[in-house]
Amino acid sequence: MKNPNLIHSNLPLNSRKFDYLFIVFFSWAFISSMISDAIPTLGIVESPLSHNLLARINYSYSSVNDPLFLHPPVWMRFVTGLSAFVYGPFYLILVYALVKGKNWIQLFSVIYGSLIVGITGVIVFGVEFFGEAQWRTPHPLSFLGYNLPYVLIPLLLVIRMRKELPFSRKF
Repeated sequence: MKNPNLIHSNLPLNSRKFDYLFIVFFSWAFISSMISDAIPTLGIVESPLSHNLLARINYSYSSVNDPLFLHPPVWMRFVTGLSAFVYGPFYLILVYALVKGKNWIQLFSVIYGSLIVGITGVIVFGVEFFGEAQWRTPHPLSFLGYNLPYVLIPLLLVIRMRKELPFSRKF
């Protein structure tokens, strides 16, 4: 049994070098979710002729690699909505907690990472590779190049947060 009187001090960020990967990635993920995932969620048509620059940028990716993202069914709009309006704000909180070494983020990180692996890694990737023909990616390697980090890094985060007081150790 652990001694409750034992004080665990958190390591400073410069001693937790691997956390820099998370800080950079989730800072980028915030920007990415606000830009990319808000477009299909809000029903903005992705087109090369769109007046919306972000819709044109999304189109340049999705028209080549991701037909599910280009023409999302309703359930996929729920997935992108989660990303834009739930995960996006969470990324800001997560980055703050990573920088400051706040252990209270542990449970939320595990919940988030589990959702990403289950929803994106299993359901979305499953549809992209094995689903209906109109939603399968025509370029699996390119699709994975863009999207696999969005599953692998959250999985690494779950591993990082697997034990109590995650910021009292390097990884």
